[in-house]
Amino acid sequence: MGQPTPARKDRDWWRSAVIYQVYVRSFADGDGDGTGDLAGVRTRLPYLAELGVDALWFTPWYLSPLKDGGYDVADYRTIDPAFGTLAEAEKLIAEARELGIRTIVDIVPNHVSDQHPWFRAALAAGPGSPERELFHFRRGRGARGELPPNDWPSQFAGSTEPVWTRLPDGDWYLHLFTPEQPDLNWAHPAVRQEHEDILRFWFERGVAGVRIDSAALLAKDPDLPDLAAHPRPHPFVDRDELHDVYRSWRRVADEYDGVFVGEVWLPDPGRFARYLRPDELHTAFNFSFLSCPWDAARLREAIDTTLAEHAPVGAPATWVLCNHDVTRTVTRYGREDTAFDFATKAFGTPADPVLGTRRARAAALLSLALPGAVYLYQGEELGLPEAEIPAGRIQDPMYLRSRGTDPGRDGCRVPLPWAAGLPYAGFGSRKEPWLPQPPDWPMYAVDRQQRDPHSMLTLYRRAVALRPEFGEGPLTWLPAPEGVLAFSRADGVLCVVNLAPTPAGLPAHSRLLLGSGPLDESGRLPQDTAAWLRA
Repeated sequence: MGQPTPARKDRDWWRSAVIYQVYVRSFADGDGDGTGDLAGVRTRLPYLAELGVDALWFTPWYLSPLKDGGYDVADYRTIDPAFGTLAEAEKLIAEARELGIRTIVDIVPNHVSDQHPWFRAALAAGPGSPERELFHFRRGRGARGELPPNDWPSQFAGSTEPVWTRLPDGDWYLHLFTPEQPDLNWAHPAVRQEHEDILRFWFERGVAGVRIDSAALLAKDPDLPDLAAHPRPHPFVDRDELHDVYRSWRRVADEYDGVFVGEVWLPDPGRFARYLRPDELHTAFNFSFLSCPWDAARLREAIDTTLAEHAPVGAPATWVLCNHDVTRTVTRYGREDTAFDFATKAFGTPADPVLGTRRARAAALLSLALPGAVYLYQGEELGLPEAEIPAGRIQDPMYLRSRGTDPGRDGCRVPLPWAAGLPYAGFGSRKEPWLPQPPDWPMYAVDRQQRDPHSMLTLYRRAVALRPEFGEGPLTWLPAPEGVLAFSRADGVLCVVNLAPTPAGLPAHSRLLLGSGPLDESGRLPQDTAAWLRA
């Protein structure tokens, strides 16, 4: 296989990129008010450049009441004042690009905030108005319309709350998430046109790509039938009419050489692959790998399945270990159940941080060795564990709408530690962060880790720098004992990960490029350790 030309490689950067997810509210506080902001991100761009990432994915930074961490958008063309201004966002995009780092923004097309001008106008206009046609307003069932229009479940795990809210005028409106997030009616041409205009707005400001939240939920059966009695297709998940939406979006993106990554949670590989056809989305998140337990056979199956479902459409796989919605890797891998499932999250689940860290280091080398793009969630490179948030400080609606049975997602959203000796571990200077940092947070601080040759941060920096050694070739599995994953890539670089209880011998090699931990005294790979080798 010939090497790509520089022009093609630059155009196809997303096929093998390392992309860093920035949750602005918790990344760095530039003005000391306790909330992360764009000024803070701008001061840390050199850190991100040194880490070696190719792009930054920003979770929503738009004007929002923050009822769901910014995924309740009131205005896509305005930066929330807590984070800064549109001018600052434009400077950030440009400054990052000067460092070779592209920007990906987050679009939330399924719903808007109840403070969005469209929804406020719909409330004011009343039943039967054209303004209400932009959403899903219905009369209720029952003798007096007192029952919700259907039986659809909330998309928040553990929530027992209805997805319909009744207004004083008798209409109910649909919200698959919180009542503050009314669902848009994607059968309405104005909804489609507005989102294409939003895409152009951000592409014209220099963003390289767009992440699409809840990408498989937009379209609804126009009859809004009950789920319990409804045969397939599903009334609001993965409906066929979605693909026409994404084909029109792709035409917009192609005008700007922009790329899409979709949040697509689907169990059917064939249905999943349809979103990645050449005229639709470029990539989609790989949740089977993220949720997979620390088990060699299960991981190999997840890798093989992922590569196989992407191959027919020529799309690159994406590899994700954690994000702003799931339990942090160090904690998850330190538990008895190392898989991830929203339905099984619970308070007080014990975890061994030493075991979890060892496995997370090995998983980092595994994911960075695979063909495709890799997403890192902020703080993953520091080995941050999931934080226990006091009940009185939890802000996540998952916790609130489950009436406390689900611990929510705030534990992976705690503000980052930058400097061990500064107030609030260097996150900000004047005010306590919006979520409390655990007492041991300074031990994970960037300034401490960058001086330690054995730290998680040092491992990530070295791994990202060495990742191009694997080239762009396919993955070939090598013979290995039970519990050991071993594969090569086209450029003759090997990755070996030992999940077995005993040390494993290494394949023939000329050089050890990098290890997640030291080899034993016999030169073998210990349990829960990974190595990169030159064949």
